Amino acid sequence: MRKYGLRIFHALVPRTYPCKSSPYDPDFAEKGFDDPYWKNPKIPAIFEDFIGWKAGRNGAISERTGHVVFKNFKIADSRIAGIEISIIEDIHEPGRAKIDGGLVVGNTGLNNDDGIISSSTTWGFIGPRWEHFTVDGTAFYNFDFKGSAALGTCSHCFHPATTDSGSRTLIVNNLKIDPVSVPRKILY
Repeated sequence: MRKYGLRIFHALVPRTYPCKSSPYDPDFAEKGFDDPYWKNPKIPAIFEDFIGWKAGRNGAISERTGHVVFKNFKIADSRIAGIEISIIEDIHEPGRAKIDGGLVVGNTGLNNDDGIISSSTTWGFIGPRWEHFTVDGTAFYNFDFKGSAALGTCSHCFHPATTDSGSRTLIVNNLKIDPVSVPRKILY
C-alpha cells in the first residue's frame, strides 16, 4: 500500500438518520438525555478483521470520527503508525470510539523496504487530539528500532497549523506489549 490501508477521510460520525441534521440541544441533560444530539442518536460503525501490510504511511487512519470501532485489525510494517486516530467528534463517554482487539507489528523483517521502515520512528497506535478514546485487548510487537514505540498521542500535532499540544487521556485495557521486542511502550 503506497500510503494508507484504510483511510476514513474527511469524516464518519454515524447517526441513526444519516441524511438528517443533528440539531444540538443545550438543555439535553435537563431533559434526561445523555447526548446533546439526542434527536438523531449515535450508532456504531464497526470495521472488523481488516488486514494491512506495508503501508507507506498508516495501516489505518481516521481523520474525524464519532462512534467508530476498529475490531480485530491486524497491521504490520507501517511507516508512521499501525493505527492513527486524529479527532473524535460527539463522543463524551469512554468506550464508544475504540480499538477492540487486534495485532500491530512494527517490523516483520519481511518487508524488503531497503531500510524505510527500520529508519523511521514508528508507532503502533497514535491517539487523537480528543478525550475518551479506548484501546482494548490489542497486542504490539517489534517496535525495537529508531526510537519507535507501541503508543503515542496527539495525532498530527507535528503540523504547524495544529493548535493542540496533546495531554489527552487515553484509556487502555488488556494490552499485550511484548517486553522483548517493544523496549519503549510510550512515546509522546
